[in-house]
Amino acid sequence: MSSSKTTTGEWTGEYNPFTDTEERRVLFAALDSFKIYRKTAHRNVTHRRRQNLYALPTSQWQMLAEPPFSLLENLSSIDDAIDLNADIADAILECGLQTFGLPQEPGSSHAQNWLGCAQAGDIDKAHSTIRQFYRDWSAESARERKPCHDFVLEQLEVFFQNRAALCSEASRPKILVPGAGLGRLVYEICRAGYDVEGNEISYHQLLASNWILNHVGSTQYALYPFATQFTNLLSRKQQLRKVMIPDVQPAEGMKHVLANGKGTGEMNMTAGDFIVLYSGSEYSAVFDAVATMFFIDTAPNLIRYIDTVKNCLKADGRWINIGPLLWHSDIAYEAPADERHDHKTRVGEADSDAGIGEPGSFELTEEEVIWLLEKQGFRIEHRSAFSDGVGYIQDPDSMFQNMYRVSCWVARKGD
Repeated sequence: MSSSKTTTGEWTGEYNPFTDTEERRVLFAALDSFKIYRKTAHRNVTHRRRQNLYALPTSQWQMLAEPPFSLLENLSSIDDAIDLNADIADAILECGLQTFGLPQEPGSSHAQNWLGCAQAGDIDKAHSTIRQFYRDWSAESARERKPCHDFVLEQLEVFFQNRAALCSEASRPKILVPGAGLGRLVYEICRAGYDVEGNEISYHQLLASNWILNHVGSTQYALYPFATQFTNLLSRKQQLRKVMIPDVQPAEGMKHVLANGKGTGEMNMTAGDFIVLYSGSEYSAVFDAVATMFFIDTAPNLIRYIDTVKNCLKADGRWINIGPLLWHSDIAYEAPADERHDHKTRVGEADSDAGIGEPGSFELTEEEVIWLLEKQGFRIEHRSAFSDGVGYIQDPDSMFQNMYRVSCWVARKGD
């Protein structure tokens, strides 16, 4: 797929998901998964726990239902939190239906009946997408994302030291962000004065980023990111912590920059497989820099990612990377939930023999990644790591803390 979405809320480009049966199915499954978010969350989280509680001997579940435990009352509070999270899912769904011109209640015989298309994997992606708003668009998660964003922005500043160049629309540097997710890094780069293009393969992420970037207006939404987690908790208060999203309204943030006499760039999003879309001649030597964050380890074949970045970078362009190496490969292994940074949300749709879906895979060490970059014609200009580590949708009060010592590097494209 290859289409784009601008901050005006309009989809552009030649790709039409309705002309391809499989793409239509994937889009419809994403929409349906947001539709049934509320029902599936109640059923899988609280309903089953009530059943398990009532399965205990009567004296035991009655004791646990009373203070100080009050487990039944707590499950009711979690139901309330799920409903507020589901309001976000409903807003994403409504926005998506309007964007693609789909009916809210299509009949079973309707040619564009998207209801009932979601499978278990689609539902999981909807739930992880809602939780990801905590990382990307809440003030409380700035501790996770800001060090990563700051590294990218600082390296862009180093590369483009002549800030006067940013004042001219024709000469503004053009930045590509593959694996753009919910669009926060794209927004921050644009806010810093660069023209930026985000790329994303997941319809879940595209629908959600479209909503948060273009349609929330001045409204903030309550989000309970940890309400459905029941392990490694110190207290129920911790489980029911509320945050508000977005922490900054994108359009107002841009206006604030302009009011302070600074310039902003332009941003748009493309939908499609990074390799397929950006390996072609139409994207040859288009971008001044490519910024990848928690992305390169989604590649079964990193050589294809490197070749694609090399194709779309201008001569002497920079590739700025930050992230771990939790490789996503075709080996029959799935990382524990607490060790994932949501690869499947970003690559789960790919099943073709092109791009991310090509056969073959390998996993490299960080040292080997650097060697491969140099073999492919890049020169490393900066290399470091976060010694303290960063989390990924990590509850800061959890009894289990999973932190990444992310790799940070900047590579220059050779002549």
